[in-house]
Amino acid sequence: MGEGSTDTPQGVGHGSGGETGHVPVLLKEAIDFLAIKRGGTYIDATVGLGGHSFEIAKRLGAPGHLIGLDKDPAALGIAGAKLQGDADWPLITLLHRSFAELANDQRPTTVDGILADIGVSSLQLNDAARGFSFQAEGPLDMRMNPQAERTAEQVVNQVDEVTLANLIYEFGEERRSRRIARAIVRSRPIRSTAQLADVISAAARPMNQAERRIHPATKTFQALRIFVNDELKDLEALLNAAPQLLKPGGRLVIISFHSLEDRIVKDALREGVKQGYYELLTKKPVTAGEEEIDRNPRSRSAKLRAAERV
Repeated sequence: MGEGSTDTPQGVGHGSGGETGHVPVLLKEAIDFLAIKRGGTYIDATVGLGGHSFEIAKRLGAPGHLIGLDKDPAALGIAGAKLQGDADWPLITLLHRSFAELANDQRPTTVDGILADIGVSSLQLNDAARGFSFQAEGPLDMRMNPQAERTAEQVVNQVDEVTLANLIYEFGEERRSRRIARAIVRSRPIRSTAQLADVISAAARPMNQAERRIHPATKTFQALRIFVNDELKDLEALLNAAPQLLKPGGRLVIISFHSLEDRIVKDALREGVKQGYYELLTKKPVTAGEEEIDRNPRSRSAKLRAAERV
C-alpha cells in the first residue's frame, strides 16, 4: 500500500456527507474522544469512504489540516469527492499508503489526534470482484491495495498445509484449522470465493449451536484477509509510532472489530501508560448501543479504545 503514494491536497468544505450509503461505526463516540481542536492537525489513518473524516473536518475548519490515509485507492477517490467544500474548510491531504508508514513519515511532525477504524470496509466487502466475501462469487483476491503482490489465491494454492493451518488458527482463531487446511490442499487449485467457501463448509461442519450461528468459512476468510494485508503488523506499527506523532494532550482513538486487534490495542495502550506516554480514556472498550446496532449490524462487534498523550 505504500508504493505509488498519491498526495491530493484539497481545499474543501461542506460536503454532502451521505451519498454513498456508508455508515461510520461509533461515529459520535470517536468524535467525542478525539476532542477536536479547531484549527488543529488530525490523522484519519483509515479514511475509507470519508464518514469519520467528514465529521472531523466540520469541526476543524480553516486553518486546520486533516490527513487521510488508506491502502485502497478506490476508497480515496470516494472520500475525496465527499470531502469537498468552501473556504472555511480545512486543508485535506489524502495519501495512498498504509498507516504503518507513519513511523517513517516526516509530514507532519506532531498532530492533535489520530483515528483508526481497523479492518475491512463495506466498499470492499460489497464488491464481489475484490474477493473479500464468501457470500458472492468472485476471484480470490482480498487485497486492500490492488497494487500489492500477494493475493489470497496465491496463499490458498501455494502455501504448504502446516503453514496454512497455522495461519488460519492464528489469524482466524479457528479451532478446525488443520481439518480446513487439509481439505484446501486436497481441493487445489481453488480459484474463487465460492469454491473456497464450499470446500471449507464441507470440511468444517458446525458441531454445536454456537458454531451454527456463523458461516463455517467466516474465520478462514478473516484469517486469509489479515494475512494477505499484514493487518496486525500494520496495527502494531501504528501503535508503536503514535506516541511520537501525538502532541501532549493529543488523542489516539482506535476502533477494532475482533479480539486479535482489540488485544493488541489494549496491550499497547496499557504499556504506554506504564512508559508514561498515555493516560487511558477508556478503562473498558466502548461498544455500540442497541440503536446503532439496529441501524448498522456491523457495529455489533466494534470496540473503541482511546488514550491521551501526556
